[in-house]
Amino acid sequence: MERQDQDMVSTHAHDWRSSFQSIVKEALELPFTFEKAFSDKNIRLYSAFHPKHVVKTFADLSAQLFQHPEIWESTYNHFFKETTKLGEYFIRRLWGETPSPHYTPDRKDRRFRDKVWEENPFFDTAKQMYLMLCEAVLHSCTTLHTTDPLLKRKRHFFVRQLLDSCAPTNFIFSNPVVLRALFESGGLNFIHGTERFLSDLNRGKGKLNIASTDTSFFEVGKDLAATPGKVIFQNDILQLIQYAPTTETVQKRPVLIIPPWINKYYILDLKPENSFVKWLVSTGVTVFMISWVKATPHHAHKSFEDYMREGIFDSLTAIHQATKATSANIIGYCLGGTLLLNALAYCLHPKCAEKPKMRVASATLLTTLTDFRDAGDLTILADDEELSHIEKCMAQEGFLNGKILFDTFNVLRANDLIWSYFVDSYLLGKTPPPHDILFWNADVTNMPRALHSFILRNFYRKNLLVQPNALKIRGVPIDLQRIHLPIFMLSTRDDHIAPWKATYTATQFLKSPDLTFVLAGSGHVAGIINPPAAQKYGYWTYNAYPSSAEDWLAYAKETSGSWWPTWRQWLEKYAGGYVSARFPKENLVLENAPGTYVLD
Repeated sequence: MERQDQDMVSTHAHDWRSSFQSIVKEALELPFTFEKAFSDKNIRLYSAFHPKHVVKTFADLSAQLFQHPEIWESTYNHFFKETTKLGEYFIRRLWGETPSPHYTPDRKDRRFRDKVWEENPFFDTAKQMYLMLCEAVLHSCTTLHTTDPLLKRKRHFFVRQLLDSCAPTNFIFSNPVVLRALFESGGLNFIHGTERFLSDLNRGKGKLNIASTDTSFFEVGKDLAATPGKVIFQNDILQLIQYAPTTETVQKRPVLIIPPWINKYYILDLKPENSFVKWLVSTGVTVFMISWVKATPHHAHKSFEDYMREGIFDSLTAIHQATKATSANIIGYCLGGTLLLNALAYCLHPKCAEKPKMRVASATLLTTLTDFRDAGDLTILADDEELSHIEKCMAQEGFLNGKILFDTFNVLRANDLIWSYFVDSYLLGKTPPPHDILFWNADVTNMPRALHSFILRNFYRKNLLVQPNALKIRGVPIDLQRIHLPIFMLSTRDDHIAPWKATYTATQFLKSPDLTFVLAGSGHVAGIINPPAAQKYGYWTYNAYPSSAEDWLAYAKETSGSWWPTWRQWLEKYAGGYVSARFPKENLVLENAPGTYVLD
């Protein structure tokens, strides 16, 4: 009898395994079916990720799994074993025991923060089942051998997107927070959620545009970008703002801020209590800000070279005319810093025939990449297929539509920037609160076709900037090692756009007589917009720069609060003394800040 029971168990296990293998086989064949449905002829190009390329990635992954059945069989064995453990865990929880969980969310994962995910045995186990599934599937993808690191990253990225979309928090009956709201509100959360869904769909003109903040709460020029100043110069690609002083004396050397052109400049001039510009002016600095134009088909031909010459060089000439200063300190944020380094290397080459009238005394680089080998998940946009797709998008209009990049950046942090608002808005029926950074994030701009194509191909694809003399601008070879200026580098620890370890590599080849690298807490934006009064995040410093970023962090000293005062103290060394406060000259004033370019 015992022998018969064992045979029966063995038979059922075999049947279960066969069924599992059959399901897996059918699932692996699906991407090949879907791939045939997508082509450039029937897919409108409006996303940075072409559906055909996404499906092709899954098809290639399926083909690899077909060739290596031992991988998914190993995944099955692991899944079966861990499911058994979680089943035992669930029963022990029902009996009133408090066993240690097998799987816990990452500390940054906000999806499972409600206490019910721990207190309720059913939802606790469901959460752990999901986390176990994610771990097993992602492990299977990374186990597959490939000599192409970009393909490996694409596989991991798209599989993670699929897993994120399937999280139990995204569905009504598997999210206890939504069920609680359902019973407490009598279903009003779904009514409000439907209203929000239709409103977002209408605002996106048929394409779901999930609101992350109450956009009616802010007005640019009134609530944001409100630091007093004047537009004193403009050309085809920028307006230059000079801010009014608030102190009797100011540093002799003015400061020019070069923001990235992928967003509008006022990230550095948000609400008064968050404004880096307002704070800097209050410390006795004459501040100039570039406000880039929102590209139109007219700007399609504008290149990286044009942004260097008409952007930085023309701005420095205008600042010289406005202040009569012979030198300036410059801040470059993100790609603004990359542009700044190229401009400096260009001017310092003997073959350079054109130089701005002002000398650069120091450079500050905020979350700036020079080595693009590991530029995070953005690198998946730099393979041949995605580059071709993006260039087709830009060819249609002459520029990259800002909405495409907005959606792309949101996908990079889908749980925080998409699914959390999906749940809050549509399942819980909440109205998103006003948030200045999120308002700015949704205030998109466009980039010229030639400029964006140059960046993707020469930096993200070929990584030419760190190769001495490999990149040429107007025939002048670019070598960053020619830059012998004081440099302050600020990176952020949770940056998903310019990963800090990638930015740190610049410390190994920049020949600065005064190089300072500081690592701030939080991410690409919040880590920068950290006024001293907020007392948030903190930062790390260490005055030696070993080859390994991890080694640097191991020795670095953590300091609480904002990095702003530390940087301002560093800048004081290059102030050039103090002069009477400079107000914008009336004969140069074109209009009041924030100007018209930012309002487009």
